[in-house]
Amino acid sequence: MTKITNGVVTIAMAAAAISSAVSAAASESIPTNQAVKNVVLVHGAFADGSGWRGVYDNLSKRGYRVTIVQNPLTSLEDDVAATKRALERQDGPVILVGHSWGGTIITEAGVDAKVAGLVYVSALSPDAGETTAQQYQGFAPASEFVIETTKDGFGYVSPTKFKDGFAHDVSDADAAFMRDSQVPINMSAFSTKLQNAAWRSKPSWAVIATEDKAFDQAMLIHMAERIKAKITKVSASHALFMTQPEVVADTIDQAAKTVSAKAQR
Repeated sequence: MTKITNGVVTIAMAAAAISSAVSAAASESIPTNQAVKNVVLVHGAFADGSGWRGVYDNLSKRGYRVTIVQNPLTSLEDDVAATKRALERQDGPVILVGHSWGGTIITEAGVDAKVAGLVYVSALSPDAGETTAQQYQGFAPASEFVIETTKDGFGYVSPTKFKDGFAHDVSDADAAFMRDSQVPINMSAFSTKLQNAAWRSKPSWAVIATEDKAFDQAMLIHMAERIKAKITKVSASHALFMTQPEVVADTIDQAAKTVSAKAQR
């Protein structure tokens, strides 16, 4: 009798767990009539689009069509052009997302008519007429985020400082791979003035990593508050686009649902 009872209880518990999992999955799926179903992800300097894999998987399972931009990091103009090519391929309104330097890119490219909202992931957000470099003025230097510049003007994060400065919350093996697969950025891009500031006309959200060593925390908060972004903070390194995919995806989902609801009014 005891075995049967335990078996019944076990089956009941398993059924409840399956039911709960199905309900959770269903609740995460976006409504068929949701206006914004497209997401474009833009990576920052020293990395490539593969770091978005966790966010991509999360959003794809919810029903979003996700596109990842591969920036050449050769100039602001070239990176904006790469993002615009991705936007041209979308079949409807888009949430445009940028990490770090990617924030500058989406600020410039986000004036595109297809862009319904912007999400800044520990990202830069200059105004029109400003350079990216200007955003650092008046804030504490990032002493653990050291950039080494090549003779032809491209920057890498110092190999000896990479894990501490960029991704202290990933495994040593993953940090080593990220360090050794860096995509260098043309440092002159940081001195290029923006022509547009999409956040002045598009609603914005910001995810800020509270342990980000690439930026002074006061700088991240100042930028997010200036653009009137809805702010979410998460304990993470500068690599939060990799280490906190659920938080980032939830914010993107919130942005898409918010602008969709406004469009239906």
